[in-house]
Amino acid sequence: MKTYPGDFVLDPMGRRVPLHGEEGFAAMRAAGRVAAACLDHLTPYVQPGISTGALDRIADAFMRDHGATPATLGYHGYPKSCCISPNHVVNHGVPDDQVLLKEGDIVNIDVTAILDGWYGDTSRMYLVGTVNPRAAHLVRTTYDATMAGINEVAPGKHLGDVGHVIDRMARAVGYSSVRDYVGHGIGRVFHDAPDVMHWGKPGRGMKLVPGMIFTVEPMLNQGGPGLRQLDDGWTNITRDLSLSAQFEHTVGVTADGVEIFTLSPAGLDCPVGAIKPLSR
Repeated sequence: MKTYPGDFVLDPMGRRVPLHGEEGFAAMRAAGRVAAACLDHLTPYVQPGISTGALDRIADAFMRDHGATPATLGYHGYPKSCCISPNHVVNHGVPDDQVLLKEGDIVNIDVTAILDGWYGDTSRMYLVGTVNPRAAHLVRTTYDATMAGINEVAPGKHLGDVGHVIDRMARAVGYSSVRDYVGHGIGRVFHDAPDVMHWGKPGRGMKLVPGMIFTVEPMLNQGGPGLRQLDDGWTNITRDLSLSAQFEHTVGVTADGVEIFTLSPAGLDCPVGAIKPLSR
C-alpha cells in the first residue's frame, strides 16, 4: 500500500480526513486485535447474575495486560473502561455493580483499546442465556446490516452507499436506524472526521479513497429511532423502551476494497446464527 505521510482529504464540512499508509494500517491491526480479543475474553463471563461493573473490570484488566489502555476511562469525564448497554439501552451504558444481567437479556459491550497511541474501537452484542426469537432477530439483523454496510466500502464508493444499505435492511423488517449517533474517523484520534451516517442515498456523501480509516457502528431499534438520555448524562435509551442492538467495527479503505481491523480472533463476531423471518 502506498504511504500517505501527512496526506489528507476534506470531508463535506471542510474538515481534514487523514490518509494512512501501511504503517498506520499495521498499527490499527494491532490495536483492533486487542479490542476484539477483549470482547472474546468477555464472552464466557456474560452470564445471568454478573454485574456490568464486574464486566468492566474484566475488560480493563485484559486491555492493560495486553499493553493497552481503555480509551473511554476519563474521556470527557466518562467514569468507566467500556460501555455496556443492555436491552433498551442504545449506547453509552455506564457499568455499575448494581446492574445485574438476567436470563434473556441482550447486551452490547463497546471497548476501545489505545495501543502505542492508536485506537481500536469495536462493539458486539451478547445473548444472556436463552433469548426470545424477536430479540435474536434484532441482533442478527443488526449484525447483517453492519456487515452489508462494510461490504460497500471501497475506493470510489460513497459514505451514502454504506448508510443506504444499512437503513434499507432495517426498514425492510420494520426496524429503525438511530440518527443521533454516527460512526467516525479514527486512528491516532478517538473521534475524528468523517461522520459515518447509517442512512443515506447511493452515490451521495463523501467519496472513499484509500487510506481512510473509520468506524461503522449502526444502532437499530425495534421501535422508533427516538432516544432519551438518563440523568447520568451518558446512558441513552430508546424513547419507546423498545429493544436496541449495535455492532461496531473499525475499517480501513484499501486500494481495492476494505480491511476490517476488529474481527474476532476467535470467530465470535455474532452470537446468533442464521434466522428465519419473523411472522408479523
